[in-house]
Order: sequence, then C-alpha cells, then structure tokens
Amino acid sequence: MALGKNYDGQECALAAALGLLGERWTLLVVRDAFYGVRRYSDFLAHLDVPRAVLADRLQALVDAGVLEKQRYQESPPRDEYVLTERGEELWPVLHRIARWGERNMAGVSPRRLFRHTECGTRIDPSGHCPACGGEIPPAEVETVLAPEVTSSRRDDPVTKALAAGPHRLLEPLLPRSS
Repeated sequence: MALGKNYDGQECALAAALGLLGERWTLLVVRDAFYGVRRYSDFLAHLDVPRAVLADRLQALVDAGVLEKQRYQESPPRDEYVLTERGEELWPVLHRIARWGERNMAGVSPRRLFRHTECGTRIDPSGHCPACGGEIPPAEVETVLAPEVTSSRRDDPVTKALAAGPHRLLEPLLPRSS
C-alpha cells in the first residue's frame, strides 16, 4: 500500500507545516529563493529537479503564500518567484537544519558561511550574531563559500554565481534574461 501524501488526522502545527514543506525538493526550492534564485529555469538548472515536480512545488509555495509570482516582462511573458514575508520567516529554520546537517550527517561539511552584513561576524548555528546579539533577518545575511571549498561538481549558473563571492540573501543572484 502506498503512503499518503498528507498528514490527515494529525492535529498539530508540525504536521500542517510538513504537509507543505515536507515534500521532496520543497525546502531546496526555498533555500534557493533565499540565495536569490528567482526564475523557473534557474531553479531547474541548479536543482536538477523534474520540470513537473518543480512546477508543482513552486505553485504550492505560491498558493501557501511563501512565494509570490511576479511578472517582470510582458512580451513574451516572464515571471519570477520572490519570497514573501511569510516565506522569509523560514530562514532561521533552514539555517538551523543546514547547520544540524553539518554537525550530524557523516561526510557533510560546511560549503557556505553566513555573516551578518552589519558587522561582518559569522552567524552562529542558531542564526544569531554573537557580536550584535539577536536573531539576524535574512536581508542582513551574506553568504560566501567556506574557505575549504575549492571546487564543485556542479557547473550551472547558480553554482557559479554563488561561488563568485559574497552574496546578500534575498537579492537577485542572476541577471534577468530578456
């Protein structure tokens, strides 16, 4: 018997959140949106996700108010996906899960470092700035490759742009195509 795709019968907020965020690829789509990926084609190239799955995940995130689909060109029509305020609330969760993975999953080491743009201090695993105190909002976070990362098996435009140097979260990572 195949497993169901939802958590019907579970009366808890975690089950409700997992109904949206627990599908394969969904959190990686959200992660890439924080990195500044906005176009369908760039999500597709960076994630190697099947087209139908990506379209489904993007639509589910739009329907849930996590992403907003914005038209940036009328002819031919071109859209981009931007995190909403609701979506930005996921930053501490994603950051903590990734840091947990670095500490607890065999063979996984940090690929990216995250710094507070206001003071340059590396953000701790809980998403706080040790120098300034408090949880840092994603608009004040910059990411850079960890010094020990010298290469990547990936060669897509998103990977290349992220490797090029510091990048502030939420800012568009790649220029718009016309």
